[in-house]
Amino acid sequence: MPQTLNKSDIQAENDPSVSKQYDRETPLDEQIEDFYGIADKISIGLLTSHREPSGLISRSMAIAKREGPDFYFLCNKHSKKYSQMKSNPEVELGFNDPTTKNWISISGTATLSNDDPKIKDLYSKPVSAWFGDLGDGVHTGGPEDPRMTMIHVKPNYIIYYKTTVGALGYMKEIAQSTIMGSVADTGVIREFNESEISTMRSKA
Repeated sequence: MPQTLNKSDIQAENDPSVSKQYDRETPLDEQIEDFYGIADKISIGLLTSHREPSGLISRSMAIAKREGPDFYFLCNKHSKKYSQMKSNPEVELGFNDPTTKNWISISGTATLSNDDPKIKDLYSKPVSAWFGDLGDGVHTGGPEDPRMTMIHVKPNYIIYYKTTVGALGYMKEIAQSTIMGSVADTGVIREFNESEISTMRSKA
């Protein structure tokens, strides 16, 4: 239901659309389960790195695997994103589900590896389409290709939004709030700090 806008809601550093949907009540285990459920329904996200000297840059990346709160991707060692993360490992991951309106934003650190045995587990044949086969028996686009690089993103902060209404309910909330001058209540916003993420990782 749309929530009434109060005088306290317009004070500095208070965004009512966030504060009224911020979830402090749901048990942590349930919040974690919901986070995994949302993440596992999204196959592609935006990976943001630092591009000097112009700043941040994002690109679409297919998730190779999620393991607890950590995410894995495969990329070409000769790509600019590789050199960017090699120079500055701080990254951001953004995921959005246009059907449900659910989203995830993750701040973390990227570790790069060309020889981790895990690459074979992450690899699938369609990945080779982004590498090509030189025909020299080495640069095959396969898991042993020296260009094949694993990106391991370890989050230190996670925030996500879970929609609690259906598509019609979402539109109704916005329409009613627009007419009534209230604040739409369409879902819940939750976040995990570094300590909670460490606990998630230990249980993965």
